Amino acid sequence: MSLIEIKVPASISKALGLPQSSVKRQQLRVLKKLLRKARFTQFGQQYRFDEILLSQHSDKKFQTLVPTFNYNSIYKNWWYKTLEGTPDVCWPGKIKYYALSSGTSEAASKYIPVTNDLLRGNKIAMIKQLIGLRNYEDVPLASISKGWLALGGSTDLQRGEAGYFAGDLSGITAKKAPIWFQPFYKPGKAISKEKDWNKKLQEIVEKAPSWDIGFLVGVPAWIQMCVEMIIKRYNLNTIHDLWPNLAFFVHGGVSFEPYKKGFEKLMGKPIIYIETYLASEGFIAYQDKQKAKGMRLVTNQHIFFECVPFDDVNFDADGEMIANPKALMLHEVEEGKDYALLISTSAGTWRYLIGDTIRFIDKARSEIVITGRTKHFLSLVGEHLSVDNMNKAIQLVSEQLNVSIPEFTVTGEPFHNFFAHHWYIACNDVVDANEIKRLIDQQLCILNDDYAVERRSALKEVLVTTLPEKTFMDFMKAKGKIGGQHKFPRVLKGQMLTDWKQFLSGGVLPKEF
Repeated sequence: MSLIEIKVPASISKALGLPQSSVKRQQLRVLKKLLRKARFTQFGQQYRFDEILLSQHSDKKFQTLVPTFNYNSIYKNWWYKTLEGTPDVCWPGKIKYYALSSGTSEAASKYIPVTNDLLRGNKIAMIKQLIGLRNYEDVPLASISKGWLALGGSTDLQRGEAGYFAGDLSGITAKKAPIWFQPFYKPGKAISKEKDWNKKLQEIVEKAPSWDIGFLVGVPAWIQMCVEMIIKRYNLNTIHDLWPNLAFFVHGGVSFEPYKKGFEKLMGKPIIYIETYLASEGFIAYQDKQKAKGMRLVTNQHIFFECVPFDDVNFDADGEMIANPKALMLHEVEEGKDYALLISTSAGTWRYLIGDTIRFIDKARSEIVITGRTKHFLSLVGEHLSVDNMNKAIQLVSEQLNVSIPEFTVTGEPFHNFFAHHWYIACNDVVDANEIKRLIDQQLCILNDDYAVERRSALKEVLVTTLPEKTFMDFMKAKGKIGGQHKFPRVLKGQMLTDWKQFLSGGVLPKEF
């Protein structure tokens, strides 16, 4: 790519037949950059990357020659070799780091390759996100130079037989953080190495008065728990009694709306919330302006995106994608429709189904919202209830009742000869389960036409069980899923549902690693 980019007037560009969409140009450049870097790998040779690069329509050729993958298929065919120490499999060189990702529904850990190229792209995206703060109103500039408390995985990574290191992406990122950032990074190297999550939290609580924190970074549930512990330990009214310069909360992983009401009770003054979409596979999107409804995809750095319409044509009833789905580039999508995301990255992740579903709310800006997971939705009888519907209903109900509902999960189950949805809701406030049931059902009928139709047909009942928030946290601990990367699944199915019911009945669960 030339160091000098010549801007051609739109009229001339159109007359010459040049691409009109800047997002399209950005994505084609990213794709070609990835293909050039990986063309001599085993994967690049098998799927003829040289031929794709020579094609006039490299994106379409790429989709024709390279199949789609989920984790199981790409691991079985390709990634397992890298764990054995084989170089140049899907990306040049040996893979030195792996992000362990168990997701929310599978027991076995997934080993997601992490390369220096991927970390460099993630870092550039993070810097752009920081620079984007200039688009925010009334930014407390003094807070930007204060500490960043990031609740993530341990930097004491597991060492594999072939010489690689594995752990949470947050732990890998912290371990490889630049020297200039170390003075700002909290809880610091010593505490960050701690693998025992409970011990780590206790050490953070003890050190908290010695820090001047401007940023909180992490998954809402765990950040909220940490802040609550600090407030209780030092008998504070709000966290701002200890950290007056706290001004930003950078969050991601789950919808923040169910947590927001409870979170704001811990604050002494308003703070700025910044949403990110940072997965084990890469930094995908971030909120780049204040009060934006969505996040902007990182389109010009290290990830090539494809979008598969999340419908009955491309996915079966269990959320499994068909072998050759219809995949669109970013300039081909439509606003307001749900898509499953395929990514190709600078870590040798090719046409990979990441498992999230998204919706474009501003196509021109590539601005999206996460609507759920391909396998985390309920459609027992055609109600097509998405996680987005669930989050919105919980948000509205909590506002109506003026209560905090920080966690919830939903299951589908038989009800006489028909079916029911069973909601398990975390709420430490005094609530009437029947009133919550009525309001959730009412809101979902407004939000989802299919749900409203089926509530008059085969979806005969809605059941609600209210539980203390501690019950949800204790279940995650029992499953060995504690720490910054783990989120409670919004829909329970299969073994996770069996374990949940066993746990509620007092059964002991084996830990999963």
